[in-house]
Amino acid sequence: MRETKVEPQAIRAEDIDPRYRWHRALPAFGTMGVDFEERVDYRRLHNYRLSRARMALEKSDLGALLVMDVNNIRYLTSTKIGEWERDKICRWALITRGSADPILWDFGSAAVHHRLYAPWLKPENCKAGLLGLRGTVSPSFGLMQRHAEEIASLIREAGVAKMPVGVDIIEPPMLFELERAGLKIADGQQTMLEAREIKSIDEIALLNRAAAMVDGAYHLVHEELKPGVRENDIVAKVNEFLYRHGSDDVEAVNAISGERCNPHPHNFTDRMLRPGDQAFFDILQSFMGYRTCYYRTFNVGRATPAQHDAYQKARDWLDQAIAL
Repeated sequence: MRETKVEPQAIRAEDIDPRYRWHRALPAFGTMGVDFEERVDYRRLHNYRLSRARMALEKSDLGALLVMDVNNIRYLTSTKIGEWERDKICRWALITRGSADPILWDFGSAAVHHRLYAPWLKPENCKAGLLGLRGTVSPSFGLMQRHAEEIASLIREAGVAKMPVGVDIIEPPMLFELERAGLKIADGQQTMLEAREIKSIDEIALLNRAAAMVDGAYHLVHEELKPGVRENDIVAKVNEFLYRHGSDDVEAVNAISGERCNPHPHNFTDRMLRPGDQAFFDILQSFMGYRTCYYRTFNVGRATPAQHDAYQKARDWLDQAIAL
């Protein structure tokens, strides 16, 4: 197929304006849409994220970005399916230099759903597709070859086939098929991270909402900390609290108490809390794709003299580090 040249679509200044309002406190809105407050504007959020990605692509030496990381897919397309997708490498999206219209491949029923409920995407750009599901579907079935040739054809139509294609994560057989289709593959993850590193006011509001949910979860932890309660009991209640308040995904709740605190095992067990224990928690959860990962350490009952000494030592170290 002959390479064509697509007329580039300009990035509008209003779409890349983060709209900061630093003279006001950071907002922690409710999750409902209301007619009496401007809260998160999701179409403005989509335009900002897509424009940031397009701007990062224009600054790079890449001709296109092919993303299979679900966080990057959501950033480009504002689409999301069930959290089970995260480790399957089963969806992907393509944006070419100069284009304002990402192309998304998803499970067939999901693609139809996007055509109905995602009007910010062109219906013809919501395509059915399937790759290897991390080896479940053998490359010998030909799905990877077919989609690699389809992707290469679209990149040629966009007039950027002679430029590298940035990829974030990929199964090796799919990488080989893309190369066989004539594409030069390069690292696209850093380009996407460059786009994502500057947050708009809508993104900050979503991060703040995610953090507010975890603030509430930590108060629940404080109320539950008593001898006889197990680490996994608290983990279960934190999961319930977060999902009831709108979490997309509770990725993990690390709950570590007593002698398990050092060295840090990054998990939870059925260990029962005892008087005098220290208990460490780390809550990782997502609200509208914006994630938390912050920690709190509690005492079960009163702090012991050794714990007071350890706290003072840690505080001294922090103060010295800040003073450097």
